[in-house]
Amino acid sequence: MSDTTSRDLLDKLISFATVSRDSNLALIEFVRDYLAQFDIESELFYNAERTKANLFATIGPRDRGGIVLSGHTDVVPVDGQPWTVDPFRLTEKDGRLYGRGTADMKGFLASVLAAVPMLIERELRLPVHLAFSYDEEVGCLGVRPMLAQLEKRAHKPVLCLIGEPTSLKPVLGHKGKLAMRCQVKGAPCHSAYAPYGVNAIQYAARLINRLEEIGERLAQLEHHDERFDPPYSTVQTGVIKGGRALNIVPAECEFDFEVRALPGFEASTVAKDLQAYAQAELLPKMRAIEPETDVRLEALSAYPGLATSPESEAARLVALLSGSSEFGTVAFGTEGGLFDQAGIPTVVCGPGSMDQGHKPDEYVTLEQLHDCDAMLIRLADHLSTTA
Repeated sequence: MSDTTSRDLLDKLISFATVSRDSNLALIEFVRDYLAQFDIESELFYNAERTKANLFATIGPRDRGGIVLSGHTDVVPVDGQPWTVDPFRLTEKDGRLYGRGTADMKGFLASVLAAVPMLIERELRLPVHLAFSYDEEVGCLGVRPMLAQLEKRAHKPVLCLIGEPTSLKPVLGHKGKLAMRCQVKGAPCHSAYAPYGVNAIQYAARLINRLEEIGERLAQLEHHDERFDPPYSTVQTGVIKGGRALNIVPAECEFDFEVRALPGFEASTVAKDLQAYAQAELLPKMRAIEPETDVRLEALSAYPGLATSPESEAARLVALLSGSSEFGTVAFGTEGGLFDQAGIPTVVCGPGSMDQGHKPDEYVTLEQLHDCDAMLIRLADHLSTTA
């Protein structure tokens, strides 16, 4: 197995259809067995149903902090996308490797696994930890129990390198996210007597308009951070449903909205504003007709933003490893904010581009995969006591 290349391993990893709605255990068990061949023990952190697991493994000394190489194992669905190749079978064409997850982010995982024999051969002064998670694509949910355990340990890692696709340019920041569901409970009646009911859809519309007003306030120039695109926190409604028939005043309506928050902006203030508006402006009118009407907010998922200082030791090290000090930010979220929140300085840097991620015929180039291999060789050189 020591001659197994990152391309070979990517071929295997892509064959596991680890869509977030499904189990990732087959992939995790493959990784566990692969590492076991090198006498590396893996810790598995399962979800409550034991259908998914995180994997954590350590190469090198265990009595000090080290560097975490982190990535998620789940991928987004392919349903309804016009793929021209089998999304769960690696296809090579014109220097590109096609398949679901090649860019986001099994290419990085493959490079990390291919580097294992090399890391073992070195006498590392700091350990290298592998942290492979589940359910990143549905709100960075899976990594949390693993992080909860790492926070309790005596030797905290000094750096987490998350290999999301950034074309191997170090990324120091991204926005956080809060996803919410708003449920409006109205009062039904025949539409001929509409004023005697409470139209849940119409009140939901007023709440959505309120969210738009909040978004417009957040977009004002004084709230801008030009490191990000767009340079302000955003609010948007993405799903709405309600009503049963045109001649019935709808008794229920619910909608989902999200806040993409700049680092330092507390996304929950948007939900608090919306709830306060409902309490002060809407519920008195609704309950004057029917006391049992209500507006309820429910958090669906959330993760913090990331804002690592370009002057930090973590940023300087990843610049050295990647060969680039063009520090940037990305619009998409990662598990980086959660690692940072756990006290582990974090930088995002990996092969491929999110321009290809989540799309049909997703790909990573062979060049990017090889460049990632080279970055990990530089990491081994940096950590080696014999370098």
